[in-house]
Amino acid sequence: MDIRTIREHAFAMPFTSPAFPVGPYRFIDREFFVITYRTDPEKLRAVVPEPLEIGDSLVNYEFIRMPDSTGFGDYTESGQVIPVTLNGVAGSYTHAMYLNDHPPIAGGRELWGFPKKLARPELKVEIDTLVGELDYGPVRVATATMGYKHRTLDASEVARGLIDTPNFLLKIIPHVDGTARICELVRYYLQDVTVKGAWTGPAALSLFPHALAPVADLPVLEVVGARHLVADLTLGLGEVVFDYLA
Repeated sequence: MDIRTIREHAFAMPFTSPAFPVGPYRFIDREFFVITYRTDPEKLRAVVPEPLEIGDSLVNYEFIRMPDSTGFGDYTESGQVIPVTLNGVAGSYTHAMYLNDHPPIAGGRELWGFPKKLARPELKVEIDTLVGELDYGPVRVATATMGYKHRTLDASEVARGLIDTPNFLLKIIPHVDGTARICELVRYYLQDVTVKGAWTGPAALSLFPHALAPVADLPVLEVVGARHLVADLTLGLGEVVFDYLA
C-alpha cells in the first residue's frame, strides 16, 4: 500500500474497514424528547466554552430515538444541550451525550466532535406516558417523563427552529504525545428537515450523580417546558468557527 493510495483513500479508522461510512447521514423517523429546565448559572458558565455565551440559565435534556440512520443503524442517545449565542446569534451547544452504538460514537467524535460516550439510554411509551431513561452500566443516571401527545405543536414552526438553529461542538483530537492536535469550536446545521409530528405536555426530570456521567452537575431547579417530535432530517457536516490552538 503506497503513500498515494493512503492519501486518496484515508477517511476514518481503521483504514481498511472504517467504523462508519462516508456521508451524507440521513435519519428517518428520528424521535426527540426534550425537557427544558433551569439550572445553576455559575455551574452552567463553568462548562460553556468561550467564545460562546449563555443567556438564561437553561438546559435542554434530550432523549433521541434513531431507528433508521445512514451507516449508523438503529440506536438511542441521551444528553444535555445548552442554549447559547455566538456573535449575537442564538444556537445550541452540545455538552454531553450518551448512546448505545459504536459507529455513531466513532463518527460523531471523529467527524463533528460530539461528546459521545457509551451508555444505555431508552425512549419508550408506557401506557399514557413518554418515558426516557439513561443508565451508565447498571446505575440510573436520568429519568424523564411527559404526558403522551397532550397538545399538538405547530410542526412548521418546529421545523424552522431545527433548520435555522446553529449547533456548536468542542472538537478535541489528541496528538500522539497526548497533547491536543485539534481543539476547535465546530458549527453544524440540520438539513432537509421534515417534521412529521410535534407535541407537548406536562413533564418531569430527575438526574442522579455519577462519577463518569455527571449530568447531575447541572442540577434541575425548575422544568420550564417539554417537546416530543418525530422528523426526517440530514445531519450536515461542520465548519470550524474558532481554533483554540491558532
